Order: sequence, then C-alpha cells, then structure tokens
Amino acid sequence: MKLTLAVVIMATIGFAQDRSGTGRSEAVGNHGMAATSQPLATLTAIEILKAGGSAVDAAIAANALLALVEPVSCGPGGDLFAIVWDARSGRLYGLNGSGRSPASLTLQEFRRRNLTRIPSRGPLPVTVPGCVDGWFTLHGRFGRLPMQEILAPAIRYAREGFPLTTVIARAWEASVPVFSDYPNFKETFTIGGRAPRHGERFRNPALGATLEAIAHGGRDAFYEGEIATVIDRFMRRMGGYLSREDLARHRAEWVEPVATRYRGSDVWELPPNGQGIVVLQMLNILEG
Repeated sequence: MKLTLAVVIMATIGFAQDRSGTGRSEAVGNHGMAATSQPLATLTAIEILKAGGSAVDAAIAANALLALVEPVSCGPGGDLFAIVWDARSGRLYGLNGSGRSPASLTLQEFRRRNLTRIPSRGPLPVTVPGCVDGWFTLHGRFGRLPMQEILAPAIRYAREGFPLTTVIARAWEASVPVFSDYPNFKETFTIGGRAPRHGERFRNPALGATLEAIAHGGRDAFYEGEIATVIDRFMRRMGGYLSREDLARHRAEWVEPVATRYRGSDVWELPPNGQGIVVLQMLNILEG
C-alpha cells in the first residue's frame, strides 16, 4: 500500500476557494488551517499547531492518525511524498520518501514465475516502507515538537478506539473480502471477521504499540530494531523478498520539485518516480 502525505497544512493565513452561491461557506483562518480526509485527523493537526508545532509537525501527526482511522488508504508500511514551502527561506522543498524494490527480487524471478507484470497483491509488489523515515526526515528539517508529542494522539486513539466515518466504512467493508485470506488481517482489521460499521468504535492496539516504539526509538526502531526483524521474518514466511537489510539501507531523498505554468499560475509537483509529472503534462495540453 502506497502512502502519500495526504494532508495540507497552512501555518500562516488559511483560505479556501470562493464558493459563494453554492450553499457552502469557505473556510477562513488567521493562524493556521488543516485539511485531511477524516475529521479526527484534521482536529489532531490543529491541536499540534495550537501546541506550537510547525506545519510539518501537524502533517505528521495527522498522517499517523490516518494510518489508524483510514487504513484502506494509509499506513506506516507505505510510502511518503511531500512538498513543503518554507516561508523563512522562501524555498520550496520536495521529499521523495518512497522505498525501493527488495535487492534480492530480480527480473529473473519474475520470468521464472512466468509473470509479465507485477501483481497487485501478495508478497511480490512489497517495497521498502518509506513512510516512517519520511516522517523523521521532514521532522529533522522542519519539526519543532518532539516526536513523542506528535505521535501521541494516534497512539491514544489506537488504544481507546475511534468512531468510524461513513465513506471510510464503505471502503473498509469492500476491502475485507479481498484481504481476509492474508495472515493477521482479520485479527487486526475486523470485528469478529466483519468490517467495523459506520459509527462503531474500532481499536488497533497493535498499531498503537508500533507507533509508541517509533515515538521513543526513532526511525531506527522501525528500520533496524525489533520491528524490522518481525517484518523480515513475516516476509520470509510469506515467500516475499523484503529483508532486514533492505530496511536498514533505506533513506528518503530530498528532490527539486518541477513546475509548469498554467493560465498564469505555477503548478509544482515532485519529479518521477511519482506521478506528478503526468499532471503537469496534462496541464500543458489543457493550456492550449
């Protein structure tokens, strides 16, 4: 599962597109704004801003909570891509936190299995999880609050539980029959073998324990500690290729964002291996 840092944080003056006449008021704020796909994640980001955290601190906190409340889209086992505007330096930063393919997974292995494309599920498409390293790389440059405080809301909700929202509940229900045969899925993501329902409280104490280990042990707790050993052991049992050595070698990369001009505005994206370049190509076509 790929993880994009799907959080927009504006740490100075927040504004939204004018929607006059649509029956919906635009959001306006003096000191900060957060937008996520789930209310608790948005509130968590705002709480971090109120506590004196930076926009990146708030984004990390919200992203960690989304791993709990929206596991159909997010998780610490996925990747991270981020574009950060730093008002102090007047510079736009890009971070590619995606992980590479396991070193031992070769083209010959796919040919041996008579595969012409990477399958959508199972052990073969698993790459190195880049999310956690991405959190700490961003935090190292732009963070203010300690990671223990940033990850505390996600850890608390993982243990106490949270009420499921409507859209995520539907996607969750659709995912259960697809992944139920995989080890640990039912134990972790279902209630008695079924998906949690809208409004129902769901807990994930195992995720809470993982996040707590990361909060106190840093990125190395995930990439070089006991978590890495568990991942390595599980992947071997599943016939996968991701190893402890692959995890230990991983590092996120700072990259230069790329842009195109569209109808008087500069539109910025990350360069490949992400898909942002496709957006810029489409805008260049639409410009005509």
